Amino acid sequence: MQQRFVIVPALPMEKDVFQRKAQAWSGAPVARFDLYDNQEKQRLTLSLQSRPDAEAECFRRNGSG
Repeated sequence: MQQRFVIVPALPMEKDVFQRKAQAWSGAPVARFDLYDNQEKQRLTLSLQSRPDAEAECFRRNGSG
């Protein structure tokens, strides 16, 4: 059975793109995560800072916690 909420990579915001260009020397870009609602077929733009945070939110919203 497919879960209602799943983790997806966050879409870059305009300021993220600007920061990456301005600070290209700083190394790898910061990964952020959103959730996708399979029932409503829409992205929840939460911009969670880490994958464990996204997993915890996904677990909570799927009613498993």
